[in-house]
Amino acid sequence: MAPCIPPTRREVLYGLGTTLGSIALSALLADEQQSGNRPAGPLVPREGHFSARAKNCIFLMMEGGPSHIDTFDPKPKLRELHLREFVRQGEQKSAMESGKRYFVQSPFKFRHHGESGATMAENWEHLAKVADELCFFRGCQVDSVNHPTAMYQMNCGNRFGGDPGIGAWVTYGLGSFNQDLPGFIVLPEVSYPQGGSANWSNGYLPAHYQGTPLRAQGAPILDLAPPAGMTPDRQRKTLDLMARLNQQHAGLHPEHAELAARMDSYELAFRMQMQVPEVLDLSRETRATRELYGLDREPTAPFGRKCLLARKLVESGVRFVQLYHGSWDSHDYIERAHGNLVAAVDQPIAALIADLKQRGLLESTLIVWCGEFGRTPDNGVRGGTAYGRDHNPNAMTIWLAGGGVNAGHTVGSTDELGMTAVEKVHPVRDFHVTLLRLLGLDDNKLTYYHAGRFKQLSQFGGKIIEPLLG
Repeated sequence: MAPCIPPTRREVLYGLGTTLGSIALSALLADEQQSGNRPAGPLVPREGHFSARAKNCIFLMMEGGPSHIDTFDPKPKLRELHLREFVRQGEQKSAMESGKRYFVQSPFKFRHHGESGATMAENWEHLAKVADELCFFRGCQVDSVNHPTAMYQMNCGNRFGGDPGIGAWVTYGLGSFNQDLPGFIVLPEVSYPQGGSANWSNGYLPAHYQGTPLRAQGAPILDLAPPAGMTPDRQRKTLDLMARLNQQHAGLHPEHAELAARMDSYELAFRMQMQVPEVLDLSRETRATRELYGLDREPTAPFGRKCLLARKLVESGVRFVQLYHGSWDSHDYIERAHGNLVAAVDQPIAALIADLKQRGLLESTLIVWCGEFGRTPDNGVRGGTAYGRDHNPNAMTIWLAGGGVNAGHTVGSTDELGMTAVEKVHPVRDFHVTLLRLLGLDDNKLTYYHAGRFKQLSQFGGKIIEPLLG
């Protein structure tokens, strides 16, 4: 018989994988890395640098690059130029571009909505009903024309990955309101976005601030339920016994400071088993709520569940929730592709805004809708009506709602073709600085010492986009 060799600490950590243990373990890893004058308990709620307009954030990431020209930024000039040859004048090109280029008009008509006169493509039927809650920003630009690097920049401030995500920075600065749940939760697709989980990484911040992804299919968190036959009372007694044994061991080895943190991680896992199932259970919602979010029909059910879950998580005290929907990378058949994509998210997003407002949570919850870049006004003709658009880092539309934003306004503009932002033009770092400000954080003070210097979300500072603030 082979000898029984106890696993190494590294093997134990690796074996936890994506189970409930990995989430609870982040408490241990965070405590191992904590230093300086940070408060005990990495997710204890903290005051920001300013009076916060928003307490929580729900970040709707439309991965793939939604076309601003076909959603919220109409360009009638393209009707005159449709299928005329277009010669690019020195702008960045994507790897998809080749051959002759042609102007492409939008297949969608546009309408004005609400007292604000917000402009939307006609297929945003439900979002149009909450138009006056939105603040559109047409002046943002990113630095990359390719998906992974643009995703990293929009989510982490750095095009090359390895830096903390926005949600990690926010929870590092503010903590969270519920110590029994992760402070930063991510609702991805079954297939992760380009760049993978690095989009919600803790980077060089302590591990407790990383985004916790909930699985899109099956059990949201593996090992969430205790094994068969393990009652809460029995599990409580088991943990108490382990605590007594660990405390005895700790008394003999006071230099092993990580043991106390390991004990805390077991307790966190137990608390999550008690609370998480109820939060994730949507079956208890009323029929009216399920219909509001479109949970009982396609194509709205998948994203509707995410939006409803986001509301429940914020309501339960989670600080930052990020939702992913893709892929908006419509290089051809844009009428069909963007038409189907809008149909899947329109009702759920409008329901989220209306539901938060009805519950008195919209004023304290910042909602962000964006992709990693916009689309070009031109494309190669692939035959028939297979018109689409390529990547465009110089023009895009982002909108915000709730959380103290300048609702009912459109900030910035693009040129008559939608090729580049021309008014209130700001790099993405300024947008990040503004989001932090809405949450009561100063980007210049929200820093972490790493690799010989103090680092921050904006990389090297930015300006507040004042017109976005209410």
